[in-house]
Amino acid sequence: MESRLNYFGHPLAGKVLRHINSASKLVADSTLPAATQELVKIRASQINGCGFCTDMHTKDAAHAGETMQRLHLVAAWREATVFTDAERAALELAEQGTRTADAAGGVTDEAWANAAKYYDEDQLVSLVSLIAVINAYNRINVIIQQPAGDYQPGQFG
Repeated sequence: MESRLNYFGHPLAGKVLRHINSASKLVADSTLPAATQELVKIRASQINGCGFCTDMHTKDAAHAGETMQRLHLVAAWREATVFTDAERAALELAEQGTRTADAAGGVTDEAWANAAKYYDEDQLVSLVSLIAVINAYNRINVIIQQPAGDYQPGQFG
């Protein structure tokens, strides 16, 4: 399988990606727990059908010490007992923030209030930004059909 477009090698795409990557770096350096960040990126990528990002973030999470049990259960987090209440709140916000077309109301007040119980304002800003950024990456990769499976942890720095 080949990508429809050499997006990552194109000069204009490089400029666009520098901005998205800068936003991603700000979130990565925030106080939002790194494990939560990876779980959110994995779940949004699963929902969006982005194999490239699902591959990347599951491998990065495993490399950082995340357990295989938790990685295997991200898609079924509601039924799994291995996630904290804070992680569940972040995963719910990620799902609702990713599936905005599925519900006319967008993110519910209940999901927002639940996330606000566990995360301070800076972390909420980071979480909202993370959901937006991973959705942008997912859409690029899905549109160009970026192949998945070959990612190596740390490949992009």
